[in-house]
Amino acid sequence: MEYLLLICQNDANRAKMSSDQEATIYQEYGALIQDLTAKGKFLGANQLKPTAMATTVRVRDGKRVVTDGPFAETKEQLGGYFLVNAEDLDEAIEIAARIPAARTECVEVRPVVQRRQAAVTS
Repeated sequence: MEYLLLICQNDANRAKMSSDQEATIYQEYGALIQDLTAKGKFLGANQLKPTAMATTVRVRDGKRVVTDGPFAETKEQLGGYFLVNAEDLDEAIEIAARIPAARTECVEVRPVVQRRQAAVTS
């Protein structure tokens, strides 16, 4: 089953990291990705730019409203994700606990809804 591991972090905490700390964290992420790939568990991952780069889109009464910034005013924002294939929630939680950001921030574990694709006919 696929699980999306949402890495929630505080942009201010990330900005405080030294370049050496950042390099160490990236090495840890690389090792985790290599391990999960070797086990057939890794499906994808990406880091997101800071929330200052976010744009929020809403459609209300047929009109598009675009605003700068994240959709919610919170201290923790979505900073990245891992998409993994895990046997069950327990295994997904074990993988989430290995994500370096889990030590200082939080990782939300969400199962992905699996829908069958309709056949495309030409």
